[in-house]
Amino acid sequence: MPPTLDELLAGPSGLLDTTFDQLRTLLVVHETGSALRAARVLGREQSSVQKQLDTLNRNSQALCGEVLTVRQGRGKDFLFTPTGETTVELARTTFANWLESIHWSRRRLGRMLTVGTTEFTLPIVSRAWERVSEEFRQREVEFKVAHVRTKDLWSRLETKQVDLICGSIVSTPEGDLRLREYEVVEYARGRALLLTNLPAGELPDAPVETSRLPGIPLVVPPAGLVADLLATWYGPGYRERLNVVADIDDVHYGLSLLKSGFVRGCMIVTGSIGRGMAGQDDPDSVPLRAIGLHDDLEPKAELMTGAFVRRADLERYDAGHPLNRLWDAVREDVRTYTPSA
Repeated sequence: MPPTLDELLAGPSGLLDTTFDQLRTLLVVHETGSALRAARVLGREQSSVQKQLDTLNRNSQALCGEVLTVRQGRGKDFLFTPTGETTVELARTTFANWLESIHWSRRRLGRMLTVGTTEFTLPIVSRAWERVSEEFRQREVEFKVAHVRTKDLWSRLETKQVDLICGSIVSTPEGDLRLREYEVVEYARGRALLLTNLPAGELPDAPVETSRLPGIPLVVPPAGLVADLLATWYGPGYRERLNVVADIDDVHYGLSLLKSGFVRGCMIVTGSIGRGMAGQDDPDSVPLRAIGLHDDLEPKAELMTGAFVRRADLERYDAGHPLNRLWDAVREDVRTYTPSA
């Protein structure tokens, strides 16, 4: 319940004199454990950090009857009292709310724009940025690019951590219900490939039916585009139905694993990665082959690469807002973009 006017006017001086800078120092000390380490992070003298802690402790003692931090001896981390821990959580929430409000206001006023992109869709943002970069510089728009893993694409959008995102998703004929609230610019659509180090005698070059995947040794990531594909075909418990011979965190490690020959098997990849890696002339690596996948399961699934933005955001702002200007640049880019063979 928000404080009344009388409660605001009667606010104790110890509380009114507490600054955001002091609270930030308290949070950094909580994270680093000591005034010395906090001073290094903040770029200040240790005496300055300690002075702020002493002030906060005096005010807390006067207000609550308990200090926030207690020294435990030379070389040991500060001990935070129950009041101190409560104050830390309150300060963390306060900072988060203020920063979120500031970022929202900057976005609303067209002062800041954050775009998320996976490693493989960075060129989409780069080409669109070239179309509006000079305009944004003149308008002093703060433009940020955030690296987003494919497995985090939806969460970044739904939690509004980014204004626009470029990446790849699994698309089915029934459509993805999550797309109902988004505008989408589609750049490419296709089927996945199998990249393998198995000899042709063991796994011929003919396309492999997706229903045969349980009989093939697979290198599989725990989340992301490939995991979504497998879940589409085999359900959320797909790992129990497949022959998983290796777990990988990202595609680069999977490629290295196959090329080393340490693991014999297959990895599901996008068409561009599969075609790019197959047949590379590297005498120190096991040769890899790209084999097509024939989708004989339901629902049929494709990989779609594109740009996504919340429709409500586009409608909330006028046509000259940086988000709408960038979205126009993305749409213009897709009209002139020619995918590489």
